Amino acid sequence: MTESILDPATATYRQVIPAGDWWVHEIKRGQTLRIVDLEGNQAADTLFYSAADPTDRYSADGTIQAQQALYLTTGTKLMSTEGNVLLEITADTCGRHDTLGGACSRESNTMRYAHDKECMHACRDSFIRGAQEWKVELTKRDIACNINFFMNVPVSPDGGLTFADGISAPGRYVEMKAAMDVVCLISNCPQLNNPCNGWNPTPVEVLVF
Repeated sequence: MTESILDPATATYRQVIPAGDWWVHEIKRGQTLRIVDLEGNQAADTLFYSAADPTDRYSADGTIQAQQALYLTTGTKLMSTEGNVLLEITADTCGRHDTLGGACSRESNTMRYAHDKECMHACRDSFIRGAQEWKVELTKRDIACNINFFMNVPVSPDGGLTFADGISAPGRYVEMKAAMDVVCLISNCPQLNNPCNGWNPTPVEVLVF
């Protein structure tokens, strides 16, 4: 775990994202984004795009290959589909973050849990709403594999994934510095069917320095 040297009082922007809501914002090159887990064990599903070319977006497999590790933490460079560094994680008081579990959707809720869960709000819906607010022409392929900040998804010896109880706690945060102008799209996960949010979705806060 790595503490930040930045004082929250010096942030030029801060916003609380309610549970189940979305947020979209441009982070300029050299700025630092902090995401704070206010109450603990809240998954913040996150996508990044080049502000100049939204088709150059976060690549989960490119990031895993570049760092030769499954989980994201301090020192991880978040890579794009074109092989560019989008941001680098510079501080992390949670310890590790998932980029394998993906975002929940109404379809996956139906498949994993029950047919009557199809109507429940999901992260993919929030990503679509955030993209509409951004007013950039995106297609379904642009809502790609995401980062799940603060989410605990252990990988079993046989390669399976488990949505487990979180390892975060109130006030823990992750911080990353932009290597280019990027747009950040967050779905503050509304999931109620597994323990990724401690069965109780809560707000997160974002700060920009």
